[in-house]
Amino acid sequence: MNERATPQDFRTLTDIREESEDVGRNASANPTMGDIINRRYSRRGFMAGSLGVTAIAATVSPLALLAAGEARAMTTSAFSFDEVEAGVDEMHHVAAGYDADILLRWGDKVFADSPDFDPMNQTAAAQARQFGYNNDYIGFIPLDGSSERGLLVVNHEYTNAELMFPNWATVVTEVQEKDGVKKDVQKVKMGEYTPELIGIEMMAHGGTVIEISRTDGKWAPVLDSAYNRRITVETPMTLSGPVAGSDRVKTKADPTGTQVFGTLNNCAGGVTPWGTYLMAEENFHGYFTGDVAENDPQAAAYKRYGVPGGWYNWGQFHDRFDVTKEPNEPNRFGWVVEVDPFDANSTPRKRTALGRTKHEGAESIVNKDGRVVFYCGDDERFDYVYKFVTAGAYNAADRAANMDLLDQGTLHVARFDADGTVQWLPLVHGEGPLTAENGFKDQADVLIEARRAGDVLGATKMDRPEDVQPNPKTGKVYVMLTNNTRRKDDQVDAANPRANNAFGHIIEITETDGDFASTTSTWDVLLKCGDPSVAEVGATFSPATTANGWFGMPDNCAIDADGRLWVSTDGNSQKATGRTDGLWAVDTDGDARGTSKLFFRVPVGAEMCGPLFTPNDETLFLAVQHPGDEGLATFEAPATRWPDFQDGMPTRPSVVVVTKQGGGRIA
Repeated sequence: MNERATPQDFRTLTDIREESEDVGRNASANPTMGDIINRRYSRRGFMAGSLGVTAIAATVSPLALLAAGEARAMTTSAFSFDEVEAGVDEMHHVAAGYDADILLRWGDKVFADSPDFDPMNQTAAAQARQFGYNNDYIGFIPLDGSSERGLLVVNHEYTNAELMFPNWATVVTEVQEKDGVKKDVQKVKMGEYTPELIGIEMMAHGGTVIEISRTDGKWAPVLDSAYNRRITVETPMTLSGPVAGSDRVKTKADPTGTQVFGTLNNCAGGVTPWGTYLMAEENFHGYFTGDVAENDPQAAAYKRYGVPGGWYNWGQFHDRFDVTKEPNEPNRFGWVVEVDPFDANSTPRKRTALGRTKHEGAESIVNKDGRVVFYCGDDERFDYVYKFVTAGAYNAADRAANMDLLDQGTLHVARFDADGTVQWLPLVHGEGPLTAENGFKDQADVLIEARRAGDVLGATKMDRPEDVQPNPKTGKVYVMLTNNTRRKDDQVDAANPRANNAFGHIIEITETDGDFASTTSTWDVLLKCGDPSVAEVGATFSPATTANGWFGMPDNCAIDADGRLWVSTDGNSQKATGRTDGLWAVDTDGDARGTSKLFFRVPVGAEMCGPLFTPNDETLFLAVQHPGDEGLATFEAPATRWPDFQDGMPTRPSVVVVTKQGGGRIA
């Protein structure tokens, strides 16, 4: 499939992004997670559809509904809220007894002297001092240990030009022919890019650091805070770790291979134990243009990552995004970026020891021996799950001693075996097949081509691994696998059990003896997602899950202070499921295991991102991304004008803050 876009392309950036993640560029013969799950549960005599059949019965007959009600009465859930009704409309909805307020919107001020948002007269200079577009990951770093005052750190993943710019995208009629029959089809046609529009897009990417505080129960930004900062595609950054100085990251602008301008496509991320902000670079390939010759020495490496993707026309005006002019520039993206939010003048660092992939996030936990373990998913069909273990130990008494922990350690890739074990395979040059004979001349090569290193090590090909979240309360690790409609019947395995897996599933890893640095773990399937009323889907929610409680396409997740799992989704559209994305509370223990309840749902066209609780569990932050992006949506005619609902005001990605009415802990 040709996924490269042009300025006149009829597909939106959201469409192209989803298609890219659906490509599956892993041509290795490694077993897939579906193969492994199939072998494991076949041997155990597990009836894949048994729970699904029970849940189906619970949705189609009055007697079964009564039985399901009795099952719910006997089930002890960790969650006590009244469930939201699933559906689709222009609004957001939260469980009864809770407030869901808009905290920050695209274009809002980040500094006291930031210009007001004027959607009809946008400029790059204004956007550089305003809240960016498509907020994704959210982190909260308390100030002085407070859960009511802290630094909010937010990623801005990508831009939807058709929803951002007035008089740019139009709805046109295209004549299509199939089997000799012609028909008129309406589509959104993108406009022509200019340097000015591209400058706005660039400044809308990156991240925001902003102080927020809670007064009289309501949260608001502190615009005159010295901590506030915007990070963009032009922010100077340092390459650190084993790749720094490699010939493969040297460019005309940076002959040292140590200095990079900016970060982009920052999806999920993380906050380290020492209070720094991690920005994961995901679909970096989409920003590069140019033609790559088959005999180009980097052609195979480019192909493994989908470079050049051609989603944006930045290369037309900026040579560094044209691979024919700067062939090494793509190697300078796809990393985890570390930012010190307590120093607005500090230089962010791209920590190359964590490997170069399409990082969904980088969530961490302090191991019992003091080392810090980071979990990462590579978000594409048939790609891998990773974890990085620092060489040094975390020093809680000396923050400065931790500031370079991410430059030394061991990156591992996961192999899920049918006997229920996980082998974490080290990506270390000179070990096993990671040698010069196999095209890895040094550790820099291994990390730049972390995907290929995983290929030759025999890692398990997964169904789009996104967030990977360790639970400090239980020692479990949860892997969100969004979906994989490209998996065929002969590609299923123990850990990826379904062909044409449209709804995804969640893997639960148990680290051996609570040792998160262990190289051998065990795993199980927590949930196979989808509508349990459709037998072919094979969903495995608990029968206590209601018709509102099931979900598909798990994406981001959060663990609250009680160790409870919350899952946000990406892909539950009106067209696909008749419901929007949202946030679900999922029981993981006891007789309620596998029970799910809908807590919050987004407006039409939006994706649910960034669930994050304050340490006292009294505040929940949520990121609503690309609202209104449904059907023939443009600036002039979005599917919703959420959150402002004002004529002439575009739909705006926003951070929502949820609190309990009257105060107290959530759910």
